[in-house]
Amino acid sequence: MADQLAHEINAFLTHMANHRRIAPNTVAAYQNDLNQFHGYVQSMPNGASTSDQPGGPDLRALDAGTLAGFVLHLREKHYAEATVARKVAAVKSFFNYAAEAGLVADNPAAALDSPRVQRIMPHAVSPNHVHALLEVGCAGRMPDALRNRAMLTLLYHSGMRVSEMVALDAGDIDLQKRVVRCRGRVGRVRQIPLTEPARAALEIYLASGRAALARADEDDIDALFLNHRGTRLTRQGFWLIMKECARHAGIAAPITPHTLRHSFALHQLGRGTTLTDLKELLGHVNLSTTQVYALADRGAPAPA
Repeated sequence: MADQLAHEINAFLTHMANHRRIAPNTVAAYQNDLNQFHGYVQSMPNGASTSDQPGGPDLRALDAGTLAGFVLHLREKHYAEATVARKVAAVKSFFNYAAEAGLVADNPAAALDSPRVQRIMPHAVSPNHVHALLEVGCAGRMPDALRNRAMLTLLYHSGMRVSEMVALDAGDIDLQKRVVRCRGRVGRVRQIPLTEPARAALEIYLASGRAALARADEDDIDALFLNHRGTRLTRQGFWLIMKECARHAGIAAPITPHTLRHSFALHQLGRGTTLTDLKELLGHVNLSTTQVYALADRGAPAPA
């Protein structure tokens, strides 16, 4: 992209990252969605050019009809409504920024309606599946098995996001005080209590597993969870590990890292944790985000 629209999209993404302190994953999602919007505009018959900007899409040439056409284009591609809603939200945020910055005289997204998306209630995995995942899927005393057990136990017993877990350094774990320092979104840091199962699994991994995975010549020596190359494990790497552990455990039901976060939240409420306390444990900014768990079906029994 090397035109006026592309330039302003890049400026918007920089603004989101540096001034709004939006999480990197969110910025990356905005970038993908706005790049798709840019590609759609380029594919229009005149490429949304103006007489003084013939080289590519011009922000000033875009109107409400352009945006409505983009939404129709997404639906013709058979995107799910939730995906369409996310892409529309990205476009609306971009044009709100452009209007505030005086880049457009009128905001063409002002009247753009976001698709209504039915809220999907979170669900918990059964305690039997959790037990199988930890005891069967992560069985063994090899360094990678100890790491996998520590990661999955910590994820289930803390409710942290997988991006937060893989970002942990060894120094963030305090086994004596039984807490983990978690760096959340937008630079927010919270202390999460370590349950005894999580503390025990981490203690074994730190004593017998991590040193075998670490390599002194790697920059990620501080990372808590290491891959076979001795570098920090990525979200994608953890996702593959979790799928393999679930396969070994014979779990056919869909189970994802976020499923364990949902399970933690629902089981905490089942034990009597207040929404306010759960909000802090999960690292939510707004209580309204946490309230969805109070509306969810808590039919699955909470483990003791």
